[in-house]
Amino acid sequence: MLQLNNFSKHYGATPVLQIPKLQLGHGIHWIQGENGSGKSTLLKALAGLLHFKGTVLLENVIDLKKQPLAYRQRVNFAESEPAFPSFITGRDMIKLFVKAKNASQQQQAYYINAFNMHDYLDDPLSNYSAGMVKKLSLVLAFLGNPKLILLDEPFITLDHNALDELAQWIKIAREQHGINFIITSHQTIPLAVPIDSTFILAHHTLHLN
Repeated sequence: MLQLNNFSKHYGATPVLQIPKLQLGHGIHWIQGENGSGKSTLLKALAGLLHFKGTVLLENVIDLKKQPLAYRQRVNFAESEPAFPSFITGRDMIKLFVKAKNASQQQQAYYINAFNMHDYLDDPLSNYSAGMVKKLSLVLAFLGNPKLILLDEPFITLDHNALDELAQWIKIAREQHGINFIITSHQTIPLAVPIDSTFILAHHTLHLN
């Protein structure tokens, strides 16, 4: 599903990630690691937001560097601490992503209803709490028809009901639509999420747990 070859990321002369070779099959993959271990950097690089050395291939044929548009059409990403323009509304953001990801009106309505976002969706994002912004970022990550969804610490800042709802989204997306996931989390993932493999990110590389 996703293949990394000679993957590395440095900040200046400081190595952050060194992954000589990694092959992730279809499924849900959990990456654990302490704060500062490079989890967010890895997902941002896999989302095409950070430069890196090496190659990343999706489905063995789509090269992130050589085919960035095709890659990004198939890979969605929700950041740990998302930062959106403060002057636009949540509905504006959803409309933008619906168009970019060719999502249906039915799909966006389902996720908005599930997170009970109607009361504040038309407010500017400057008025949103951290939990509201988190919900918005997760809705955006599930829009369209992705092959892979990258979720960076998706369970933080969510209330209990939202945690349960997100766990079901992930389970349904995998079991009914064949969507793959890479999830980073330093905390326990809800039992409802069927994890296929677990990795530890330490000493700049990934170790199968």
